[in-house]
Amino acid sequence: MPIYTTREQALQKISSGDRIFLQGSAATPAYLLDGLAARAHELKDVELISISTFGDLEITKPKYRDNFFFNSLFVSANIRQAVHEGRGDYIPIFLSEIHRLFESGILPVEVALLHVSPPDAHGYCSLGTSVDVARSALTHAKYVVAQVNPNMPRTHGDGLIHIDEIDALVQCNDPLPEVEYGAKISENEKAIGKFCAELIEDRSTLQMGIGGIPDAVLSCLTSHKDLGVHTEMFSDGLLPLIDLGVITNKYKKRHRGKIITAFAAGTRKLYDFVDDNPMVNFLSAAYVNDSSVIRKNPKVVAVNSAVEIDLFGQICADTIGTYQFSGVGGQMDFIRGASLSEGGKPIIAMCSTTRKGESKIVPYLREGASVVTTRAHVHYVVTEYGVAYLYGKNLTQRAEALRNIAHPDHREMIDKEIFNRKNR
Repeated sequence: MPIYTTREQALQKISSGDRIFLQGSAATPAYLLDGLAARAHELKDVELISISTFGDLEITKPKYRDNFFFNSLFVSANIRQAVHEGRGDYIPIFLSEIHRLFESGILPVEVALLHVSPPDAHGYCSLGTSVDVARSALTHAKYVVAQVNPNMPRTHGDGLIHIDEIDALVQCNDPLPEVEYGAKISENEKAIGKFCAELIEDRSTLQMGIGGIPDAVLSCLTSHKDLGVHTEMFSDGLLPLIDLGVITNKYKKRHRGKIITAFAAGTRKLYDFVDDNPMVNFLSAAYVNDSSVIRKNPKVVAVNSAVEIDLFGQICADTIGTYQFSGVGGQMDFIRGASLSEGGKPIIAMCSTTRKGESKIVPYLREGASVVTTRAHVHYVVTEYGVAYLYGKNLTQRAEALRNIAHPDHREMIDKEIFNRKNR
């Protein structure tokens, strides 16, 4: 049975060359990571692996180049510079398959750093806001350290972990990192939200991320009825629809009456809502993002975004040219699951231009850009100018449909490209 110890003592067993898994998002173990940074002078070539992490972390600074390497499964904002400067790298993989890396031994884990709730009377802590891939990683780690925080909600689902599964417990009392996008919704995003809402039928099952567009879509659903939620990520945008009784989960075939998610990211209001709330089940991403599970619910609507889309319908969602901006994540998991769902609708929603006014609907993806979602998987594309339905359309028809929802300033350029392709 583990005992409470100091941060310094708990981290003393970490050695140079170890591979360390970090729990992510709002459950990023920042207190432990600060302690690890303090030990940097004793360590070399420690590999840190995680999905998205939150916060301004000391350990990401360039001065730790020789001590820590971020071999990330998703490039979040706080490590982009490290990856860009060669102090990190990215492993392209579907969120639904990350667990296989640990289970197969492709990425053996020496240490797992977790962020959990205090144990209950029976000795069970909760992984709280981030179950996703943490359950698999901690199961296969040789040494498990957890920062125990009363601010971490106890969540229902697969996140319970007995203290006997933890080697060292470290107390902390830090606020969870918060993210909020609802106040930043632009007029273009509001228009996109309305177009997407028109595609969503009553009794649909939703997958939404976080950001201006997902929140804009959710804000347009207040008159809908009996919506369900099966999503990798749960954010504040869903809370008003729950309060209004729009989200009931009555007509889901899997987990009827329950919101299913892998992790939550938002404000303290969200974290308080999920605390000991049996309506919300936090399950492993291996299950939540499994397209064979997703498709069993009716009318699954998956709303995802893109950096750019070419005239064939190929979606670049995680790079800007060769610059690794984010990661594959769960986009393909849910695009495929929604397309196979009875009455499902996979949607790619994005503003027609970048902040610099460049078209995001382009003849060719930028040199070095990666394809996250293939042209064969894309059905609906939505911008502030309307909806393009690409499924079943040939290459010319696709290009013309995308031209019609491009920004008017760029449609002549697209028309010329369509003409040139026809007359080569």
